[in-house]
Amino acid sequence: MNANADVKVLLLVGDQAEIVADHPEAGAPVRYAAAEIAEAVGLAVSDLPGRRLAATVGADDRLSGWQLR
Repeated sequence: MNANADVKVLLLVGDQAEIVADHPEAGAPVRYAAAEIAEAVGLAVSDLPGRRLAATVGADDRLSGWQLR
């Protein structure tokens, strides 16, 4: 079963976006392809840092289905 998560883009590292749960007790950030996220939400890659997003958490704990919050 898939779940939804609120996340935040912390920063860009090369072509990767560092994503963390949008929660005060969030764990370590994980990296995803910035271009994939930017395309999904209709933003330029450079506009991603600081954005809050919603994502679907898959069975493998990977995020997908990015949406702007």
